[in-house]
Amino acid sequence: MWPKDVGIKAIEIYFPAQYVEQTELEQFDGVSAGKYTIGLGQSRMGFCNDREDINSLCLTVVHRLMDRYDIKPEDIGRLEVGTETIIDKSKSVKSVLMQLFEPYDCTDMEGADTTNACYGGTAALLNAVSWIESSAWDGRLALVVAGDNAVYSPGSARPTGGAGAVAMLIGPDAPLIIDRGVRASCMKHVYDFYKPNLKSEYPIVDGKLSVQCYLNALDTCYQTYCKKVKNKYNCDVTLNSFDAFLFHSPYCKLVQKSFARLAFIDFLNTSKEEVFEKHPELTQFHDIKVEDTYFNKDIEKVFVNLSKPDFLQKTQPSLMIANQVGNMYTPSVYTGLVSLLINKPIKELAGTKVGVFSYGSGLCSTMYSLTITKECNEKSDLMKIVSSLSYIKKELNARQKISPEDYTKVLEWREQNCHTVPFSPQSSIKNMFPGSYYLVQVDEKYRRTYNRV
Repeated sequence: MWPKDVGIKAIEIYFPAQYVEQTELEQFDGVSAGKYTIGLGQSRMGFCNDREDINSLCLTVVHRLMDRYDIKPEDIGRLEVGTETIIDKSKSVKSVLMQLFEPYDCTDMEGADTTNACYGGTAALLNAVSWIESSAWDGRLALVVAGDNAVYSPGSARPTGGAGAVAMLIGPDAPLIIDRGVRASCMKHVYDFYKPNLKSEYPIVDGKLSVQCYLNALDTCYQTYCKKVKNKYNCDVTLNSFDAFLFHSPYCKLVQKSFARLAFIDFLNTSKEEVFEKHPELTQFHDIKVEDTYFNKDIEKVFVNLSKPDFLQKTQPSLMIANQVGNMYTPSVYTGLVSLLINKPIKELAGTKVGVFSYGSGLCSTMYSLTITKECNEKSDLMKIVSSLSYIKKELNARQKISPEDYTKVLEWREQNCHTVPFSPQSSIKNMFPGSYYLVQVDEKYRRTYNRV
């Protein structure tokens, strides 16, 4: 017997307590007004000062999750971290998180770190689900952590940064059920975004290639998903098969284009006769090669407009955190889930099917779906999750606004001291959220110590 309804039983998010305003960053960078806010679809960008790193982000979100849901350390049998923010080539972030469990003599815990750009969180999640559905499962729960500090060198990619972490409790009888049966992946070898310089926090990015890879992976995953469902269940999949759709969000405008892209694939999967009957003006696009359309502005404009009502209903509610914090990398698509949960009435969420597309450059990608439980009364697990996320909007509004000048100085300081030892952070902790972990120092042997606000 498979464990019943394996999925997400609890979820917590953490983002730093400071941000930079994208309108001010536009002026500071000397670009045209609206380039970041309208062109990218971003409003604010969260970032880490020298008090926070990948270890502190993950320590914070795990401790907060366990406190908020009263999770006992002995209840966790697997702990896995997805991240691309590497500060040590050997020691995993998971091993750092074990200091939350060791005092309770809880060291029998499987899992380690998973790395491939923004995809690591999904790899960790699927591993956790597989563990619970395997013969190795011992009845305990799994804890999946996705966290990153996304920063770029000065230039066009810098406004697409962000920072934060998500922690998810995985187990049976979950209110957010990871659907069994069908999922589709696309994995390729591409240098669209990578981090070969271990002395720097900044990646090497080919922006145009990265967008092309993202859309190609989306096309491939969706077509493969549709084919698998057709072969297994003899039914067709379209965007109408989903009540909501979540995407990895490098920036919000790309998500809208991605939703339109799926509408375009649905169009291509429709017979030419049916297209002519419903949309005769679009028949000119029906025989075009998919690989020739990634930067076709005519097709993009047509299908963005055509799919806009569905986009506003199914995907726009999931972009709140992405718009306000930016691209967190591995947590990105799961902040979309959190945003959906807090922006839709619970009665509209109950019983719905949610499509998920996760992408990481280089590249790894997977499309799958989850089903939200029908139980939505005041004592239901779904209501508990939604109620427990009520802090998010308050914390977003409670953050401190930092000027672009000071933001730039913070990034320069971080880059300058990326591997400096010994190192003592200079930033104050007084504006950090209660319960946040912060870096105290890095000693001459690169050993890091942390404290908690």
